[in-house]
Amino acid sequence: MKGYKIIGLMSGTSLDGLDIAFCHFKKENEQWFFDIEAAKSISYDQNMRESLKNAVHLSTEQLLRLHNQYGKWLGEQTQLFISEKKINPQAIASHGHTVFHQPQNGFTLQIGSGQHLSNVVQLPVICDFRVGDVALGGQGAPLVPIGDQLLFAEFDFCLNLGGISNISFEKEGKRIAYDIGIANMILNHLCRKIGKNYDHNGNLAKNGKLLPTLLERLNKLPYYQTEYPKSTGFEWFSKEILPIVESIDAKVEDLLYTAVHHICEQIKINVEKHLYPFKKQKLLITGGGALNTFLIETLKEKLDKQIEIIVPEKQIIEFKEALIFAFMGVLRLENQINILSSVTGARKDSCGGILFLPQ
Repeated sequence: MKGYKIIGLMSGTSLDGLDIAFCHFKKENEQWFFDIEAAKSISYDQNMRESLKNAVHLSTEQLLRLHNQYGKWLGEQTQLFISEKKINPQAIASHGHTVFHQPQNGFTLQIGSGQHLSNVVQLPVICDFRVGDVALGGQGAPLVPIGDQLLFAEFDFCLNLGGISNISFEKEGKRIAYDIGIANMILNHLCRKIGKNYDHNGNLAKNGKLLPTLLERLNKLPYYQTEYPKSTGFEWFSKEILPIVESIDAKVEDLLYTAVHHICEQIKINVEKHLYPFKKQKLLITGGGALNTFLIETLKEKLDKQIEIIVPEKQIIEFKEALIFAFMGVLRLENQINILSSVTGARKDSCGGILFLPQ
């Protein structure tokens, strides 16, 4: 069967920057294979980070302007990457940057105009992957599980530690996945208070101590009591978590230490309730949080010993989501299902993504 060479673009809720992955996919005997042939992370400058962070507060006119500007910027960065790596992709699959995600109200918005992006790179662009599922009554998230199912089937659980933590696994012949809760978003926010973008290896958190009242308040948040399918994002963080954290007068190290324990306790609850008894099971961890040594050590201490934690090579850790959005683009071009209703709660499986052609 013919192969596909697609670029995946991922802008996560952590606001660190843009991940670009040039991926080669091929299918043999109904099995998909992949190779990440080139990849790069581009940090946002202060201006872009602030623009995206504050997008939720913009007027409609300002938001539309940012939508187009960001789409053009994505195109420019992708074109530089193509020139630098001397590659020849067939198409671009872009997640965009989430500004609003309110599936309970029937809408989700990722900015980064697909038409502007397509015009800059002069290639087809697939984007707006979430809106179709939300229109079918789904959460529009998580989307990565289709890639977990078809590209990473050897693992019992796939855990992504981005701005939000999410988990994906097979249960009774169906793929189940949902957002567990907060992850790097709170850690990075706390680090910025002392002029750092993130906590390298978790070294700051490691030197902190537990704040029991904060831990208890975070663990009692209503979102954690809600059953899946469920998804969350920056709006939830701003409304529910920030007010609690900002009300505590404590050293940043102590806040980080407590946040790490909160993150790990929620992961423990959500992994262990889906374990098969008396069977060794593999947990694949990717996303920026997989590079946080203290967080991984804390998680290992908390998790049941029948769970083997696997932290893969750095390229997979950093670019798995960009890889899977590229893969979702392939499935969209093939008119194959790329969004699972067992994950999102939609009325049916669907083939998500809007195709823009260069003008």
